[in-house]
Amino acid sequence: MRKYTVLFFLIMFMIGTDTFLVSPLLPTLQSEFGVSTGIAGWMVGAYTLGSAVFALIAGPLSDGWNRRIVLLSGLVGFSISTILCGFADSFWTMCLFRLLAGISAAFTAPQVWASIPAVMPAASIPRTMGIAFAGLAAAQALGVPIGSWLAISHWSVSFWTIGIVSLLLALAAFFLLPDMKPNAGTSVRTSILRRYVPLIRSGKARSGFLAYLLLHLGSGTAFAFVGKWMTDRFELTIGQIGIVMMCLGLGSLLGSFLSSHATRNLGNANVVAAGMSLLVVLYAVMPQLTKLSFVTTVYFIIFMTLGVVFPIAMGALTSLNATIRGTISSLANSTMNGANTLGAWLAGLIYVQFGGYATIGLFSAICLALSLGMFLFGGVLGKRSTQINQESTSAS
Repeated sequence: MRKYTVLFFLIMFMIGTDTFLVSPLLPTLQSEFGVSTGIAGWMVGAYTLGSAVFALIAGPLSDGWNRRIVLLSGLVGFSISTILCGFADSFWTMCLFRLLAGISAAFTAPQVWASIPAVMPAASIPRTMGIAFAGLAAAQALGVPIGSWLAISHWSVSFWTIGIVSLLLALAAFFLLPDMKPNAGTSVRTSILRRYVPLIRSGKARSGFLAYLLLHLGSGTAFAFVGKWMTDRFELTIGQIGIVMMCLGLGSLLGSFLSSHATRNLGNANVVAAGMSLLVVLYAVMPQLTKLSFVTTVYFIIFMTLGVVFPIAMGALTSLNATIRGTISSLANSTMNGANTLGAWLAGLIYVQFGGYATIGLFSAICLALSLGMFLFGGVLGKRSTQINQESTSAS
Protein backbone atom coordinates (compact mmCIF):
# COMPACT_ATOMS: atom_id res chain seq x y z
CA MET A 1 0.00 0.00 0.00
CA ARG A 2 2.98 2.30 0.42
CA LYS A 3 3.31 2.48 -3.37
CA TYR A 4 -0.11 4.13 -3.60
CA THR A 5 0.76 6.61 -0.86
CA VAL A 6 3.98 7.65 -2.63
CA LEU A 7 2.21 7.87 -5.99
CA PHE A 8 -0.60 10.08 -4.66
CA PHE A 9 1.89 12.33 -2.87
CA LEU A 10 3.94 12.83 -6.05
CA ILE A 11 0.88 13.46 -8.23
CA MET A 12 -0.39 16.16 -5.87
CA PHE A 13 3.11 17.61 -5.58
CA MET A 14 3.41 17.97 -9.36
CA ILE A 15 -0.08 19.49 -9.70
CA GLY A 16 0.64 21.88 -6.84
CA THR A 17 4.03 22.85 -8.26
CA ASP A 18 2.46 23.56 -11.63
CA THR A 19 -0.16 25.71 -9.89
CA PHE A 20 2.48 27.88 -8.20
CA LEU A 21 4.94 27.71 -11.10
CA VAL A 22 3.79 30.80 -12.99
CA SER A 23 4.07 33.19 -10.03
CA PRO A 24 7.89 33.52 -10.02
CA LEU A 25 7.91 33.50 -13.84
CA LEU A 26 5.24 36.18 -14.27
CA PRO A 27 7.61 39.18 -14.70
CA THR A 28 9.68 37.20 -17.22
CA LEU A 29 6.61 36.02 -19.15
CA GLN A 30 5.13 39.52 -19.11
CA SER A 31 8.29 40.87 -20.69
CA GLU A 32 8.56 37.93 -23.11
CA PHE A 33 5.04 38.39 -24.47
CA GLY A 34 4.92 42.19 -24.15
CA VAL A 35 1.71 42.47 -22.11
CA SER A 36 0.68 44.93 -19.42
CA THR A 37 0.58 44.17 -15.74
CA GLY A 38 -3.20 44.45 -15.81
CA ILE A 39 -3.69 41.40 -18.02
CA ALA A 40 -0.56 39.40 -17.19
CA GLY A 41 -2.40 37.80 -14.28
CA TRP A 42 -4.59 35.92 -16.75
CA MET A 43 -1.71 33.50 -17.23
CA VAL A 44 -2.38 32.47 -13.64
CA GLY A 45 -6.15 32.92 -13.75
CA ALA A 46 -6.61 30.77 -16.86
CA TYR A 47 -5.37 27.73 -14.96
CA THR A 48 -7.53 28.24 -11.86
CA LEU A 49 -10.58 29.08 -14.00
CA GLY A 50 -10.25 25.87 -16.00
CA SER A 51 -9.72 23.83 -12.85
CA ALA A 52 -12.64 25.33 -10.91
CA VAL A 53 -15.24 25.19 -13.70
CA PHE A 54 -14.44 21.77 -15.15
CA ALA A 55 -14.13 20.12 -11.74
CA LEU A 56 -17.91 20.44 -11.45
CA ILE A 57 -18.24 18.39 -14.64
CA ALA A 58 -15.33 16.00 -14.19
CA GLY A 59 -16.45 14.68 -10.82
CA PRO A 60 -19.93 13.47 -11.78
CA LEU A 61 -18.63 12.01 -15.04
CA SER A 62 -15.90 10.07 -13.25
CA ASP A 63 -18.39 8.40 -10.90
CA GLY A 64 -19.84 6.50 -13.86
CA TRP A 65 -16.48 5.51 -15.36
CA ASN A 66 -13.41 3.54 -14.38
CA ARG A 67 -11.70 5.96 -11.98
CA ARG A 68 -8.25 4.65 -12.96
CA ILE A 69 -8.84 5.58 -16.61
CA VAL A 70 -10.11 9.04 -15.67
CA LEU A 71 -7.05 9.72 -13.50
CA LEU A 72 -4.64 8.48 -16.18
CA SER A 73 -6.34 10.51 -18.93
CA GLY A 74 -6.30 13.64 -16.79
CA LEU A 75 -2.67 13.18 -15.83
CA VAL A 76 -1.55 12.61 -19.43
CA GLY A 77 -3.53 15.69 -20.56
CA PHE A 78 -2.00 17.68 -17.71
CA SER A 79 1.50 16.58 -18.74
CA ILE A 80 1.06 17.42 -22.42
CA SER A 81 -0.60 20.79 -21.70
CA THR A 82 2.23 21.77 -19.33
CA ILE A 83 4.88 20.75 -21.88
CA LEU A 84 3.06 22.84 -24.51
CA CYS A 85 3.30 25.86 -22.18
CA GLY A 86 7.05 25.72 -22.75
CA PHE A 87 6.45 26.15 -26.48
CA ALA A 88 4.01 29.08 -26.15
CA ASP A 89 5.00 31.93 -28.47
CA SER A 90 2.39 34.50 -27.40
CA PHE A 91 0.34 35.62 -24.44
CA TRP A 92 -2.85 34.05 -25.79
CA THR A 93 -1.29 30.68 -26.58
CA MET A 94 0.14 30.61 -23.06
CA CYS A 95 -3.32 31.36 -21.63
CA LEU A 96 -4.79 28.59 -23.80
CA PHE A 97 -2.25 26.01 -22.67
CA ARG A 98 -2.65 27.06 -19.02
CA LEU A 99 -6.43 26.72 -19.40
CA LEU A 100 -5.97 23.20 -20.79
CA ALA A 101 -3.61 22.34 -17.94
CA GLY A 102 -6.21 23.54 -15.43
CA ILE A 103 -8.95 21.52 -17.11
CA SER A 104 -6.74 18.42 -17.04
CA ALA A 105 -5.94 19.02 -13.36
CA ALA A 106 -9.70 19.12 -12.72
CA PHE A 107 -9.90 15.54 -14.00
CA THR A 108 -6.82 14.45 -12.02
CA ALA A 109 -6.67 15.92 -8.51
CA PRO A 110 -10.23 14.99 -7.42
CA GLN A 111 -9.57 11.42 -8.55
CA VAL A 112 -6.72 11.22 -6.06
CA TRP A 113 -9.06 12.06 -3.16
CA ALA A 114 -11.75 9.73 -4.53
CA SER A 115 -9.28 6.88 -5.17
CA ILE A 116 -7.72 6.84 -1.70
CA PRO A 117 -10.79 5.27 0.02
CA ALA A 118 -11.07 2.81 -2.89
CA VAL A 119 -7.54 1.39 -2.76
CA MET A 120 -6.46 1.89 0.86
CA PRO A 121 -7.57 -0.03 3.98
CA ALA A 122 -9.94 1.94 6.18
CA ALA A 123 -7.32 2.36 8.90
CA SER A 124 -4.85 3.89 6.42
CA ILE A 125 -7.21 6.37 4.77
CA PRO A 126 -6.63 9.33 7.17
CA ARG A 127 -2.85 8.91 6.95
CA THR A 128 -2.89 8.69 3.15
CA MET A 129 -5.19 11.73 2.91
CA GLY A 130 -2.73 13.65 5.06
CA ILE A 131 0.26 12.60 2.95
CA ALA A 132 -1.54 13.55 -0.27
CA PHE A 133 -2.28 16.97 1.21
CA ALA A 134 1.37 17.12 2.19
CA GLY A 135 2.17 16.94 -1.52
CA LEU A 136 0.25 20.18 -2.05
CA ALA A 137 1.87 21.73 1.01
CA ALA A 138 5.34 20.76 -0.19
CA ALA A 139 4.55 22.32 -3.56
CA GLN A 140 3.45 25.49 -1.82
CA ALA A 141 6.72 25.63 0.08
CA LEU A 142 8.96 24.66 -2.83
CA GLY A 143 7.02 25.66 -5.95
CA VAL A 144 8.43 29.20 -6.12
CA PRO A 145 12.11 28.24 -5.65
CA ILE A 146 11.76 25.23 -7.98
CA GLY A 147 10.23 27.39 -10.68
CA SER A 148 12.89 30.05 -10.29
CA TRP A 149 15.76 27.54 -10.28
CA LEU A 150 14.56 25.66 -13.36
CA ALA A 151 14.05 28.94 -15.24
CA ILE A 152 17.67 30.07 -14.84
CA SER A 153 18.61 28.84 -18.31
CA HIS A 154 15.21 29.60 -19.92
CA TRP A 155 11.65 29.98 -18.64
CA SER A 156 10.39 27.11 -20.81
CA VAL A 157 12.59 24.59 -18.97
CA SER A 158 10.30 24.86 -15.95
CA PHE A 159 7.25 23.75 -17.90
CA TRP A 160 9.07 21.01 -19.79
CA THR A 161 10.47 19.54 -16.57
CA ILE A 162 7.12 19.51 -14.75
CA GLY A 163 5.39 18.07 -17.81
CA ILE A 164 7.91 15.29 -18.39
CA VAL A 165 8.00 14.24 -14.73
CA SER A 166 4.18 14.19 -14.70
CA LEU A 167 4.21 11.99 -17.80
CA LEU A 168 6.51 9.54 -16.01
CA LEU A 169 4.07 9.55 -13.08
CA ALA A 170 1.25 8.71 -15.49
CA LEU A 171 3.30 5.73 -16.67
CA ALA A 172 3.83 4.62 -13.06
CA ALA A 173 0.12 5.03 -12.31
CA PHE A 174 -0.71 2.89 -15.36
CA PHE A 175 1.21 -0.06 -13.90
CA LEU A 176 0.48 0.49 -10.19
CA LEU A 177 -3.19 1.46 -9.90
CA PRO A 178 -5.94 -1.18 -10.13
CA ASP A 179 -9.17 -0.66 -12.03
CA MET A 180 -11.73 1.27 -9.98
CA LYS A 181 -14.99 0.68 -11.76
CA PRO A 182 -18.26 2.30 -10.64
CA ASN A 183 -20.30 0.54 -7.99
CA ALA A 184 -23.14 -1.71 -9.02
CA GLY A 185 -26.21 0.37 -9.67
CA THR A 186 -24.24 3.47 -10.66
CA SER A 187 -25.31 4.32 -14.18
CA VAL A 188 -22.93 5.85 -16.69
CA ARG A 189 -25.90 7.57 -18.29
CA THR A 190 -26.94 9.40 -15.14
CA SER A 191 -26.91 13.13 -15.87
CA ILE A 192 -24.35 15.40 -14.27
CA LEU A 193 -27.00 17.37 -12.38
CA ARG A 194 -28.64 14.24 -10.98
CA ARG A 195 -25.36 13.16 -9.38
CA TYR A 196 -25.50 16.31 -7.25
CA VAL A 197 -29.05 15.56 -6.05
CA PRO A 198 -27.98 13.37 -3.08
CA LEU A 199 -25.72 16.14 -1.82
CA ILE A 200 -28.41 18.79 -2.22
CA ARG A 201 -30.96 16.66 -0.36
CA SER A 202 -28.68 15.75 2.52
CA GLY A 203 -28.54 18.17 5.44
CA LYS A 204 -25.24 16.63 6.52
CA ALA A 205 -23.73 17.27 3.08
CA ARG A 206 -25.03 20.84 2.96
CA SER A 207 -23.54 21.52 6.39
CA GLY A 208 -20.25 19.92 5.40
CA PHE A 209 -19.77 21.91 2.22
CA LEU A 210 -20.84 25.17 3.86
CA ALA A 211 -18.31 24.49 6.63
CA TYR A 212 -15.65 23.72 4.01
CA LEU A 213 -16.48 26.94 2.15
CA LEU A 214 -16.17 29.03 5.34
CA LEU A 215 -12.92 27.30 6.26
CA HIS A 216 -11.30 28.25 2.94
CA LEU A 217 -12.94 31.67 2.86
CA GLY A 218 -11.43 32.56 6.22
CA SER A 219 -7.95 31.18 5.51
CA GLY A 220 -7.94 32.41 1.90
CA THR A 221 -8.95 35.96 2.78
CA ALA A 222 -6.17 36.22 5.37
CA PHE A 223 -3.56 34.72 3.06
CA ALA A 224 -4.44 36.86 0.03
CA PHE A 225 -3.09 40.09 1.55
CA VAL A 226 -0.53 38.82 4.04
CA GLY A 227 2.30 39.73 1.63
CA LYS A 228 0.92 43.23 1.15
CA TRP A 229 0.49 43.66 4.90
CA MET A 230 4.02 42.47 5.65
CA THR A 231 5.40 44.87 3.05
CA ASP A 232 3.46 47.80 4.51
CA ARG A 233 4.21 47.03 8.16
CA PHE A 234 7.71 45.54 8.05
CA GLU A 235 8.98 46.95 4.70
CA LEU A 236 9.98 43.51 3.41
CA THR A 237 11.40 42.92 -0.05
CA ILE A 238 9.89 40.38 -2.45
CA GLY A 239 12.71 37.98 -1.66
CA GLN A 240 12.10 38.26 2.07
CA ILE A 241 8.38 37.68 1.59
CA GLY A 242 9.25 34.58 -0.45
CA ILE A 243 11.26 33.20 2.45
CA VAL A 244 8.35 33.82 4.82
CA MET A 245 6.00 32.05 2.40
CA MET A 246 8.35 29.06 2.29
CA CYS A 247 8.17 28.87 6.08
CA LEU A 248 4.38 28.89 5.92
CA GLY A 249 4.41 26.09 3.35
CA LEU A 250 6.69 24.04 5.57
CA GLY A 251 4.23 24.55 8.43
CA SER A 252 1.42 23.20 6.26
CA LEU A 253 3.61 20.27 5.24
CA LEU A 254 4.34 19.41 8.87
CA GLY A 255 0.66 19.65 9.78
CA SER A 256 -0.31 17.30 6.95
CA PHE A 257 2.03 14.64 8.27
CA LEU A 258 0.76 15.10 11.84
CA SER A 259 -2.92 14.96 10.86
CA SER A 260 -3.35 11.19 10.91
CA HIS A 261 -1.49 10.86 14.24
CA ALA A 262 -3.73 13.49 15.83
CA THR A 263 -6.97 11.89 14.63
CA ARG A 264 -5.85 8.43 15.68
CA ASN A 265 -5.21 9.61 19.23
CA LEU A 266 -7.94 12.21 19.70
CA GLY A 267 -10.62 11.58 17.06
CA ASN A 268 -11.76 13.77 14.17
CA ALA A 269 -14.21 15.95 16.08
CA ASN A 270 -11.80 16.71 18.93
CA VAL A 271 -8.92 17.58 16.60
CA VAL A 272 -11.08 19.87 14.45
CA ALA A 273 -12.62 21.54 17.52
CA ALA A 274 -9.22 22.19 19.13
CA GLY A 275 -7.48 23.18 15.89
CA MET A 276 -10.12 25.56 14.62
CA SER A 277 -10.62 27.14 18.04
CA LEU A 278 -6.89 27.86 18.06
CA LEU A 279 -7.15 29.34 14.56
CA VAL A 280 -9.96 31.69 15.63
CA VAL A 281 -7.74 33.11 18.36
CA LEU A 282 -4.58 33.34 16.24
CA TYR A 283 -6.27 35.08 13.29
CA ALA A 284 -7.74 37.69 15.62
CA VAL A 285 -4.47 38.28 17.51
CA MET A 286 -1.89 38.11 14.71
CA PRO A 287 -2.55 41.56 13.12
CA GLN A 288 -1.83 43.18 16.49
CA LEU A 289 1.71 41.80 16.67
CA THR A 290 4.52 44.28 16.03
CA LYS A 291 7.54 42.01 15.51
CA LEU A 292 8.11 40.08 12.29
CA SER A 293 9.50 37.07 14.15
CA PHE A 294 6.29 36.79 16.18
CA VAL A 295 4.11 37.17 13.09
CA THR A 296 6.06 34.50 11.21
CA THR A 297 5.87 32.12 14.16
CA VAL A 298 2.13 32.60 14.58
CA TYR A 299 1.50 32.17 10.86
CA PHE A 300 3.66 29.02 10.88
CA ILE A 301 1.40 27.64 13.63
CA ILE A 302 -1.69 28.69 11.64
CA PHE A 303 -0.51 26.86 8.53
CA MET A 304 0.53 23.82 10.54
CA THR A 305 -2.95 23.72 12.10
CA LEU A 306 -4.60 24.11 8.70
CA GLY A 307 -2.42 21.26 7.47
CA VAL A 308 -3.92 19.10 10.22
CA VAL A 309 -7.52 20.20 9.63
CA PHE A 310 -7.75 20.14 5.82
CA PRO A 311 -7.23 16.35 5.37
CA ILE A 312 -9.79 15.63 8.10
CA ALA A 313 -12.33 17.89 6.40
CA MET A 314 -11.74 16.28 2.99
CA GLY A 315 -11.90 12.80 4.49
CA ALA A 316 -15.22 13.63 6.17
CA LEU A 317 -16.68 14.88 2.91
CA THR A 318 -15.54 11.93 0.79
CA SER A 319 -16.97 9.50 3.36
CA LEU A 320 -20.47 10.94 2.88
CA ASN A 321 -21.25 8.61 -0.03
CA ALA A 322 -19.02 5.95 -1.58
CA THR A 323 -20.91 5.93 -4.90
CA ILE A 324 -20.25 9.59 -5.76
CA ARG A 325 -16.79 10.22 -4.34
CA GLY A 326 -15.66 11.82 -7.60
CA THR A 327 -18.55 14.26 -7.49
CA ILE A 328 -17.84 15.07 -3.84
CA SER A 329 -14.09 15.55 -4.41
CA SER A 330 -14.65 17.75 -7.44
CA LEU A 331 -17.27 19.86 -5.68
CA ALA A 332 -14.85 20.28 -2.77
CA ASN A 333 -12.15 21.41 -5.22
CA SER A 334 -14.48 23.97 -6.79
CA THR A 335 -15.62 25.10 -3.36
CA MET A 336 -12.01 25.69 -2.35
CA ASN A 337 -11.17 27.63 -5.52
CA GLY A 338 -14.37 29.65 -5.32
CA ALA A 339 -13.75 30.51 -1.67
CA ASN A 340 -10.16 31.55 -2.37
CA THR A 341 -11.26 33.71 -5.31
CA LEU A 342 -13.96 35.39 -3.22
CA GLY A 343 -11.50 35.74 -0.35
CA ALA A 344 -8.95 37.53 -2.54
CA TRP A 345 -11.61 40.03 -3.67
CA LEU A 346 -12.91 40.59 -0.13
CA ALA A 347 -9.37 40.99 1.22
CA GLY A 348 -8.69 43.92 -1.11
CA LEU A 349 -12.00 45.56 -0.22
CA ILE A 350 -11.53 45.09 3.53
CA TYR A 351 -7.89 46.14 3.51
CA VAL A 352 -8.58 49.43 1.74
CA GLN A 353 -12.00 50.33 3.08
CA PHE A 354 -12.35 48.81 6.55
CA GLY A 355 -9.24 49.28 8.65
CA GLY A 356 -6.52 47.19 7.04
CA TYR A 357 -5.31 43.75 8.07
CA ALA A 358 -6.77 43.87 11.58
CA THR A 359 -10.27 43.73 10.09
CA ILE A 360 -9.22 40.92 7.75
CA GLY A 361 -8.01 38.95 10.77
CA LEU A 362 -11.32 39.50 12.53
CA PHE A 363 -13.25 38.46 9.41
CA SER A 364 -11.18 35.28 9.13
CA ALA A 365 -11.72 34.48 12.81
CA ILE A 366 -15.50 34.81 12.37
CA CYS A 367 -15.45 32.57 9.27
CA LEU A 368 -13.47 29.90 11.14
CA ALA A 369 -15.81 30.06 14.14
CA LEU A 370 -18.87 29.63 11.91
CA SER A 371 -17.14 26.81 10.02
CA LEU A 372 -16.39 25.00 13.26
CA GLY A 373 -20.01 25.27 14.30
CA MET A 374 -21.19 23.82 10.99
CA PHE A 375 -18.70 20.94 11.19
CA LEU A 376 -19.65 20.00 14.76
CA PHE A 377 -23.40 20.54 14.75
CA GLY A 378 -24.01 19.41 11.17
CA GLY A 379 -22.93 15.87 12.00
CA VAL A 380 -20.20 15.80 9.34
CA LEU A 381 -17.54 14.59 11.74
CA GLY A 382 -19.51 11.64 13.02
CA LYS A 383 -18.40 8.06 12.81
CA ARG A 384 -16.48 7.09 9.75
CA SER A 385 -18.28 5.46 6.82
CA THR A 386 -21.62 6.95 7.86
CA GLN A 387 -23.12 7.85 4.52
CA ILE A 388 -25.92 10.10 3.49
CA ASN A 389 -29.32 8.55 2.86
CA GLN A 390 -29.56 5.59 0.55
CA GLU A 391 -31.73 7.81 -1.63
CA SER A 392 -28.36 8.87 -3.05
CA THR A 393 -27.81 5.50 -4.70
CA SER A 394 -31.24 5.55 -6.27
CA ALA A 395 -30.64 9.07 -7.54
CA SER A 396 -27.34 7.90 -8.99
